[in-house]
Amino acid sequence: MNRYALLLITSMLLVGSNVGIGKSIVAFVPVPLFALLRFVIAMAVLWPLLRVSKLRRVNRDEWIGLFLQALFGTFGFTLLMLNGVARTSAVAAGVITSTIPAVVALLSWLILKERPDGRALASIVLAIVGVVVINVAHVEAGAYATAATGSLAGNFMVLGAVCCESLYIILSRRLTQTLAPIDICAYTHLFGLLLMLPLGAGALAHFDYRAVPSSVWMLVLWYGLSASIFSFWLWMKGIRHVPGGLAGVFSAVLPVAAALYGIVFLGERPTLAHGIALACVIAGIGLASLKARRVPPAAS
Repeated sequence: MNRYALLLITSMLLVGSNVGIGKSIVAFVPVPLFALLRFVIAMAVLWPLLRVSKLRRVNRDEWIGLFLQALFGTFGFTLLMLNGVARTSAVAAGVITSTIPAVVALLSWLILKERPDGRALASIVLAIVGVVVINVAHVEAGAYATAATGSLAGNFMVLGAVCCESLYIILSRRLTQTLAPIDICAYTHLFGLLLMLPLGAGALAHFDYRAVPSSVWMLVLWYGLSASIFSFWLWMKGIRHVPGGLAGVFSAVLPVAAALYGIVFLGERPTLAHGIALACVIAGIGLASLKARRVPPAAS
């Protein structure tokens, strides 16, 4: 497995674990305020990168791409996913999230004209089978009593988050050919902060900070750094060298990571289904990595 594939996998492991962390946080902090704090934390770290001399070198098309990536990949995904998991079951959210590879492959075909070949399709199918197995097993085992009665509105919100994440993957494939990953991170989170400010400010007016345990504030800090900087930078660094359709396979790690978080930190007992699902996903990732070819960066 090449190092660019490893960067994408690590990024999705962080994102997947953050699904569980985010669910714990929204039990104490309203979603709009939590989302705003994510961007505030990110910009506190990334602010030095917003130098006027660098901003002037970004052309009009790149600014449009950066705004769209912020709109879908940070602002839209954050609001839809956090509101969705708060309204539906974890199993339902996991099953819906497992469609990300298929949606990315379809969008790569339509937008990037990257028609998937037989090996790419096989790796995508393996990834989808893996994450579906792990979620169906939870339903059959009764791991979540409300799995069959998840909110329809919540399910549609998670589906919207899947579409946002898929568009984010496609857009990031293009932007990384001309802009540095850390700069993309700074610019998109600046847009995200501006987009989230009206919603977060409204929630701030009626919020009691004293009701939130200090441990939850530590989770908020970690989420802000992990979701906005660590996973973002890792994904941007890796996606520059991996075709968009195959990059969708690595996003299949997201729901698997969320399940592993439950096993390790929430005391869920691993089963044979977990092993089968993980084997499928790992096989799909290995197949995609062997096929992926390095794409040289565009001259600046």
